[in-house]
Amino acid sequence: MKMLPEECVANILSFTTPADTFSSASVSPVFRLAGDSDFVWEKFLPSGYSRLITTSTHRNFSSKKELYRCLCESVLIDNGRKIFKIEKLSGKITYVLSARDLSITWSDQRHYWSWSNRSDSRFSEAVQLIMTDWLEITGKIQTGALSPNTSYGAYLLMKVTERAYGLDLVPAETWVKVGNGGKKIHTSYLSCLDDKKQLMKRLFYGHREQRMAKKEPRVRGDGWMEIELGEFETGREGEEHDKEVVMSLTEVKGYQLKGGIVIDGIEVRPKR
Repeated sequence: MKMLPEECVANILSFTTPADTFSSASVSPVFRLAGDSDFVWEKFLPSGYSRLITTSTHRNFSSKKELYRCLCESVLIDNGRKIFKIEKLSGKITYVLSARDLSITWSDQRHYWSWSNRSDSRFSEAVQLIMTDWLEITGKIQTGALSPNTSYGAYLLMKVTERAYGLDLVPAETWVKVGNGGKKIHTSYLSCLDDKKQLMKRLFYGHREQRMAKKEPRVRGDGWMEIELGEFETGREGEEHDKEVVMSLTEVKGYQLKGGIVIDGIEVRPKR
């Protein structure tokens, strides 16, 4: 293998994965040089990466490998309304839609929602719910913007403030819909139930508790929380297979006043 010309090795690596190419650098100097070539990393970059670069704040790269490494970090695109990222070892695409990129009912009304700059936000601003009895949050993305033939999950990124109220009384409905397909509705509380409410739930539902079980937000490693809205498959690559994905969380049935959640966006990432 050491006697193979660099061009031949580069061609072989282009049919592997980013993980294989990174690890092959230790095989020999030829593999290391071939693994740095633009020819190889052009194959691993997502389609339409040129457009992504023009809408991001990072535009100058010395090589396609450097560009790939940059996209492995969180890159702001579309005037700071979205974050684009690829997984280093697989090359799978992740998007985060900012709160400004979502449709949030009455988010333009100051007595319902408050927009502000937050040091812990991924974006220039996030939005906090002041008070409402009609919570409706919707995000949209095209399957063509994501990695083909991949299972994805959609997650609402949020926090609960110290003065939050009405979030654990009525569960919200969550769903994801692809194209003209159907939607499977799930339910989740908007905050974690405390021990006392968990006990009351068990006493009230008894043996029905498992059937009546609802999800709760999960704490992330970055200090935020997430609620899974649903999952979907992207299908094959190509314009004829490009479909709109609608992701939603609503709580409009209980007419329960609620407030004190901060919305940072919706993350669409490959399922593990």
